Amino acid sequence: MTVTIQPSAVSGIISAPTSKSSMQRACAAALLNKGKTIIENPGKSNDDLAALEVIQLLGATIAPAADNYITVDSNGVQPAGSEINCGESGLGIRMFAPIAALSQNPIRINGTGSLLTRPMNFFDDIFPQLDIAIQSNNGKLPIEITGPLQPKDITIDGSLSSQFLTGLLMAYGNAASESVTIKVTGLKSKPYIDLTLQVMHHFGYDVVNNNYESFVVNPVRNETGKLIKYTVEGDWSGGAFLLVAGAVAGKITVEGLDTHSTQADKAILKALIDCGSSISIQEKQIEIGLPATGSSGLKAFHFDASDCPDLFPPLVALAAYCNGTTAIEGVSRLAHKESNRGLTLQEEFGKMGIKITLQDDLMLVEGGHGVHGASVHSHHDHRIAMACAVAGLKARGVTTIKDAEAIDKSYPDFYQHLMQLGAAVN
Repeated sequence: MTVTIQPSAVSGIISAPTSKSSMQRACAAALLNKGKTIIENPGKSNDDLAALEVIQLLGATIAPAADNYITVDSNGVQPAGSEINCGESGLGIRMFAPIAALSQNPIRINGTGSLLTRPMNFFDDIFPQLDIAIQSNNGKLPIEITGPLQPKDITIDGSLSSQFLTGLLMAYGNAASESVTIKVTGLKSKPYIDLTLQVMHHFGYDVVNNNYESFVVNPVRNETGKLIKYTVEGDWSGGAFLLVAGAVAGKITVEGLDTHSTQADKAILKALIDCGSSISIQEKQIEIGLPATGSSGLKAFHFDASDCPDLFPPLVALAAYCNGTTAIEGVSRLAHKESNRGLTLQEEFGKMGIKITLQDDLMLVEGGHGVHGASVHSHHDHRIAMACAVAGLKARGVTTIKDAEAIDKSYPDFYQHLMQLGAAVN
């Protein structure tokens, strides 16, 4: 699918999308809950739908959605088949593999698209320590595992992704018969672990966080027939693109973002403040717009995205309109996303006249010289498609995005929401 973005001003009120990070964790917790779970404000992105399919294959039943909620019935992990497919969700594969290993049934775990090229050596190293037999494809998908997982004191490397730890914590929480400790070295994306712990606490698990260096998982009594309600948060990752759109192309109000959220991408607020956008942060809404008339415009900023690497694309779209050179730390976190995002951003924004330099772990974005419309490609990466669309709102000329449907992975309503704000999207 090809989408064109005409230079446009945006205005109005819009609700942020549902957080797939929150939704996927809720799905996993609902599977592990031996009873009924009502998930309110459920997501409908491709990653969300993949998570719902996975928990059904692992034994849950799901009632049809009604009145903005779904009902999940489960008696724990009881696989209905011998294979699960996590689609293109990195969180999905890394979270559900340890959970699937709670069963003693052999299970093949697969994915699609870029997930097939992402490194999964973590499982080869850790699963045998937990009495899980594993056969992998040289550290790539598909993998075949046979449990059941036996929680033990272990040490893991958290430098590649916090998502592996999320899966282990949830599996340990369900299976621990005595207190066990997971020690972690080099943990990245700590706020995402905060989100995991928040969901686990809501579902009755007992995990002690020792300054992100170790996590003690204490046993809990799994009550059968327990009813739990969980409301999925608004998504700061998708909401970041809306906020940047307001900062560079008009004035909008974004509703549905919890300023007390543990989501890592809430840090977008710091960049928006530092660059001089006109922003008003309120309890239930955020008003965001261009700098005041008579000001010198948006200014370059310095931002450390090591714990929130998904913010790189909206930050680059913002930096393109900031006067001066913006520095963003954490480039090493971008290599194993849906695309190699550091190189992809450099290539596609280069087509739009924005020079991006990569220096070790630093990205330098030279902004303020004007953005011009161009024919760009998403590289099958949802966040690249959205970043190019936002950048195109105030570009000189039309921006054409090829493989624009990549947004379905996380934010299928994105183009529709831009149109609701007045953008000319075709």
